[in-house]
Amino acid sequence: MPHVAVVIGGGALDPAVAASLPDDLVVIAADGGLDHAVEAGLQPSVLVGDLDSISAGGRMWAYAHEVRIDEHPADKDLTDTELALQTALAVPDVGNLVVLGGADRHDHRPDHFLGTLLALGHPSMAGFGTVTAHLGGTWFSVVHPGRPATLPLGAGRTFSVLALHGPASGVSVHGAKWQLDDADLSPTEARGVSNESKEDTVTISTTAGVVTVVAP
Repeated sequence: MPHVAVVIGGGALDPAVAASLPDDLVVIAADGGLDHAVEAGLQPSVLVGDLDSISAGGRMWAYAHEVRIDEHPADKDLTDTELALQTALAVPDVGNLVVLGGADRHDHRPDHFLGTLLALGHPSMAGFGTVTAHLGGTWFSVVHPGRPATLPLGAGRTFSVLALHGPASGVSVHGAKWQLDDADLSPTEARGVSNESKEDTVTISTTAGVVTVVAP
């Protein structure tokens, strides 16, 4: 069974990121994300969304490869990415979540980008062991309470820890130039910006609230 669920959104994917994914995965495409997944050499098994952005060729590829298609009406409460995340939660035996989305020069919708980050902080996402995302060339890890994350940033990498989803308490950051121990972070401060990893891995945890790690 797959151990990693990969959700593909809009924008061309970084081939190096796609190539670094493990073999034991299930790929879920959010609408036009199927086109980008196939272009990057990934093979989605599920296509989710209102299907307003997938190409005609992408549709034909999905039919030819017997991809499961979960089509939704255009007028809906959830974004296509949120629907794909719900699908990932329903896959048996999945431990970790990876969300991929490229920088699309034709898509000037920062609200979509922010919506994806917000969705990764939903309490249901705590069901995954780790929650990471590569969006528009930037790497993110969303750390939920009771789910410490050991991040392979490499020594000397700049990163930030932000409470984007509301107040977070009991925040700890180890293996960095500026350590935190049982700290409180609020969504209206930038105290966690521009830290630097001192070791190959940095461990980040929170006892209440969600924190987002950003590594440009």
